[in-house]
Amino acid sequence: MPVETITEIRQYLTFKLGDEVYALDVAKVREVLDFTTVTKIPRTPEFMRGVINLRGNVVPVVDLRLGFGLSATQRTVNTCIIVVEVDLDGEATIIGALADSVEEVIDLEPDQIEPAPRIGTGIKTDFIRGMGKRDTRFIMILDIDKVFSAEDLALLRAEGVD
Repeated sequence: MPVETITEIRQYLTFKLGDEVYALDVAKVREVLDFTTVTKIPRTPEFMRGVINLRGNVVPVVDLRLGFGLSATQRTVNTCIIVVEVDLDGEATIIGALADSVEEVIDLEPDQIEPAPRIGTGIKTDFIRGMGKRDTRFIMILDIDKVFSAEDLALLRAEGVD
C-alpha cells in the first residue's frame, strides 16, 4: 500500500535496528516475543536465523538487520522476535523478525507520513511504505510483505520451514 492510500490514522509498532527507528502496521503484527532459542536449519540463507516453536508451530525467524545489509543481530536483554504475517503469493505466512528492541505502538495521521525517498534506479526502496514524522525524528514505515523478496520467502518455504 503506497503512502498515498493511507487516508486515516493508523497504528504502528515501532522498533529499533541499530540507531534507526522502524515501524510496522500493527495489523501485520501477531505478537512480540522475548528472544528465545532459535534452531538453525543447515544450508539456509544467512538472513534466515532458524526456526522457533510457537505453540507447537514451526515459525521461521529472519534477521532484519542482515536483510538491510547491517551486521547480524546480537542477543541483548532487549532483543526480541516480532511475529508478523506476510503475504506470499496471496497466502498468509507467519514469520518471526529479529529486532534489537521494540519501542511502542504509535498513531500516525496521514499528514505525518511522507513518501519513501527516491534514491535512484539502482537502489531498491519499495519495501519502505513511507517516512513517518514524529517530533524531530523520522520513522521508516516498512511494507513487511516487501522487505524480503518473494524469492527469499519462497526459499524459506522450499526449505520446509513455514
